[in-house]
Amino acid sequence: MDINTIGTFVICIILLFILGKIFIWPLKNILKLIFNSILGGALIYLINIIGMNFGFHIGLNLLTAILVGILGVPGAILLVLLKIIIG
Repeated sequence: MDINTIGTFVICIILLFILGKIFIWPLKNILKLIFNSILGGALIYLINIIGMNFGFHIGLNLLTAILVGILGVPGAILLVLLKIIIG
Protein backbone atom coordinates (compact mmCIF):
# COMPACT_ATOMS: atom_id res chain seq x y z
CA MET A 1 0.00 0.00 0.00
CA ASP A 2 1.33 3.40 -0.88
CA ILE A 3 1.07 6.55 1.23
CA ASN A 4 -1.87 7.96 -0.78
CA THR A 5 -4.03 4.91 -0.09
CA ILE A 6 -3.24 4.98 3.62
CA GLY A 7 -3.95 8.73 3.74
CA THR A 8 -7.29 8.20 2.01
CA PHE A 9 -8.29 5.53 4.53
CA VAL A 10 -7.34 7.75 7.46
CA ILE A 11 -9.31 10.71 6.06
CA CYS A 12 -12.37 8.49 5.46
CA ILE A 13 -12.26 7.17 9.02
CA ILE A 14 -11.99 10.71 10.40
CA LEU A 15 -14.94 11.83 8.26
CA LEU A 16 -17.00 8.88 9.51
CA PHE A 17 -16.34 9.92 13.12
CA ILE A 18 -17.28 13.54 12.33
CA LEU A 19 -20.49 12.51 10.58
CA GLY A 20 -21.33 10.20 13.50
CA LYS A 21 -20.97 13.12 15.92
CA ILE A 22 -23.12 15.36 13.72
CA PHE A 23 -25.93 12.80 13.56
CA ILE A 24 -25.91 12.47 17.34
CA TRP A 25 -26.78 16.17 17.68
CA PRO A 26 -30.49 16.89 17.74
CA LEU A 27 -31.86 18.21 14.48
CA LYS A 28 -33.04 21.37 16.26
CA ASN A 29 -29.44 22.31 17.13
CA ILE A 30 -28.22 21.69 13.58
CA LEU A 31 -30.99 23.86 12.10
CA LYS A 32 -30.26 26.59 14.66
CA LEU A 33 -26.56 26.53 13.68
CA ILE A 34 -27.44 26.77 9.98
CA PHE A 35 -29.88 29.64 10.59
CA ASN A 36 -27.39 31.52 12.76
CA SER A 37 -24.65 30.99 10.17
CA ILE A 38 -26.89 32.50 7.48
CA LEU A 39 -27.56 35.48 9.75
CA GLY A 40 -23.83 35.71 10.44
CA GLY A 41 -23.11 35.79 6.71
CA ALA A 42 -25.69 38.55 6.28
CA LEU A 43 -24.05 40.54 9.09
CA ILE A 44 -20.62 40.19 7.48
CA TYR A 45 -22.14 41.29 4.17
CA LEU A 46 -23.62 44.36 5.89
CA ILE A 47 -20.24 45.16 7.47
CA ASN A 48 -18.64 44.89 4.02
CA ILE A 49 -21.21 47.25 2.47
CA ILE A 50 -20.64 49.85 5.19
CA GLY A 51 -16.87 49.30 5.15
CA MET A 52 -16.72 49.73 1.37
CA ASN A 53 -16.65 53.50 1.90
CA PHE A 54 -13.57 53.16 4.13
CA GLY A 55 -11.71 50.48 2.19
CA PHE A 56 -12.57 47.87 4.82
CA HIS A 57 -13.43 44.30 3.83
CA ILE A 58 -13.90 41.02 5.73
CA GLY A 59 -13.83 37.82 3.70
CA LEU A 60 -17.23 36.16 3.58
CA ASN A 61 -16.69 32.41 3.70
CA LEU A 62 -18.04 29.42 5.58
CA LEU A 63 -15.62 29.79 8.51
CA THR A 64 -16.38 33.46 9.17
CA ALA A 65 -20.14 32.93 8.76
CA ILE A 66 -20.12 30.04 11.24
CA LEU A 67 -17.96 32.04 13.67
CA VAL A 68 -20.42 34.94 13.63
CA GLY A 69 -23.33 32.48 13.66
CA ILE A 70 -22.07 30.82 16.84
CA LEU A 71 -20.79 33.91 18.66
CA GLY A 72 -23.31 36.43 17.33
CA VAL A 73 -22.50 40.14 17.35
CA PRO A 74 -19.40 39.64 19.57
CA GLY A 75 -18.06 37.31 16.86
CA ALA A 76 -18.54 40.04 14.24
CA ILE A 77 -16.77 42.53 16.51
CA LEU A 78 -13.97 39.99 16.97
CA LEU A 79 -13.55 39.66 13.18
CA VAL A 80 -13.51 43.45 12.76
CA LEU A 81 -10.89 43.82 15.49
CA LEU A 82 -8.77 41.02 14.04
CA LYS A 83 -8.93 42.65 10.61
CA ILE A 84 -7.87 46.01 12.09
CA ILE A 85 -5.02 44.48 14.13
CA ILE A 86 -3.69 42.18 11.41
CA GLY A 87 -4.22 44.71 8.67
